[in-house]
Amino acid sequence: YDWVGHLLAFGSGSYYRRRALIHAGLRPHMKLLDVATGTGQVARAAARILGDPRSVVGVDPSTGMLSEARRVHAGPLVQGRAEAIPLRGEAFDMLSMGFALRHVSTLETAFAEYGRVLKPGGRLLMLEISRPQSAAIRWLIRVYFQHALPLIIRLGTRSPDARLLMTYYWDTIDECVPPAMILAALQQTGFVDLRHRLVGGCLSEYVARKPLPGEAAPSTLPPAAA
Repeated sequence: YDWVGHLLAFGSGSYYRRRALIHAGLRPHMKLLDVATGTGQVARAAARILGDPRSVVGVDPSTGMLSEARRVHAGPLVQGRAEAIPLRGEAFDMLSMGFALRHVSTLETAFAEYGRVLKPGGRLLMLEISRPQSAAIRWLIRVYFQHALPLIIRLGTRSPDARLLMTYYWDTIDECVPPAMILAALQQTGFVDLRHRLVGGCLSEYVARKPLPGEAAPSTLPPAAA
């Protein structure tokens, strides 16, 4: 699973996760919640920045994924969904979610939960793959997903299901919620300082902040990155 993810990120996953977390404001002495932690790669990157795995809590609905996460992350791991996080409110300085946003059933419900568990002023970072707007980039990525990657994975794993797996990945990307809708849902659930950054034409970073008491939310949305 992680080997496939490494290929999907063109080998840059570890560097990219660390850079995105720091860019979003993660600093020592913070406490972070990683939602949909999966195999624990974002949680591990955050723990390395913070210097203490106990400062990073991972949440995932899958017991299998949590078992995999325990291989790389020594901090607390909890079973739960983004839409119903089984943790107390206002407990975290930052919340991260890496490449799982497209699997959330209702954005507003999940984002309301994120606001509940964050401390006032707490920061939110969501990483996601977005459908490229450029036809040329979209064609190149489609070729990479549907032809190059299945061949590499099949040679490396001897799995006959490689093409099916990559077709599934592409279909989920092709049906991603547009950035403008994600930004609108964040604003609707009370987040402020919304930012969207597009990397490489298809990697989206969404950064936001839970407002301080009495702080008014802006009436206009920032433009989605082109």
